[in-house]
Amino acid sequence: MDFEVCIDSVEGAIAASNAGAKRVELCAALSEGGLTPSLAMIEACVTNSSAEVFVMIRPSAGGFNYTENELELMERDIRAASSVGAHGVVFGVLNGLNEVDIKANLFLMETALELDLGTTFHRAIDLCPDPIVAIDSLIHLGFDRVLTSGGAANTETGLKTIEKMVAAANGQIEIMAGSGIHAGNVLSIVQSGIDAVHFTAKKQMDEALSLDMGPKYIVDTNKISTIAEIIS
Repeated sequence: MDFEVCIDSVEGAIAASNAGAKRVELCAALSEGGLTPSLAMIEACVTNSSAEVFVMIRPSAGGFNYTENELELMERDIRAASSVGAHGVVFGVLNGLNEVDIKANLFLMETALELDLGTTFHRAIDLCPDPIVAIDSLIHLGFDRVLTSGGAANTETGLKTIEKMVAAANGQIEIMAGSGIHAGNVLSIVQSGIDAVHFTAKKQMDEALSLDMGPKYIVDTNKISTIAEIIS
């Protein structure tokens, strides 16, 4: 069973790699659900990790319906990530009805394929009104995998839907479960028949600053190693 760790630092990449992670999903602004990281961060994680580095391509927080300018930026970010050694990219575009936007995703997918990058459709699918229809669209678009919580707040709650998505995928796209996965529930989730699991491993530091500058997180290496041991 492959596992992927969502990270925002070089330290996270190293910890995930040391624990045997297949991939890391590299983001900035994890508190915003993950945004596109800097080129320097991508290059440093590629250099310091034996795990595959998949880069979040997301220009702004909120929903997943993007302007033409944002799509052009995303396409340039895909090329930039490839130029410093990224192994894959993570993106997802929805239309105004929160359905998979075929044209917009194809625009980005063509660039990813041209550059021989792996592709993950992220949790935008959890906003789709019909995840089974969405899975079919992603298969035809050529995505390697999709990250999902089954449309729920966490994987445990959405597990029945995820199982239906696995059945609908029929091995044509990898279904990776993510959101709320921890040492106490990962075994039951793995045994449900999914293809891979994805989790964030961070803990907040108490810096006691006099001004609110946002939370600071460090890598929870114990969570990574514990889950890796349970899966193995």
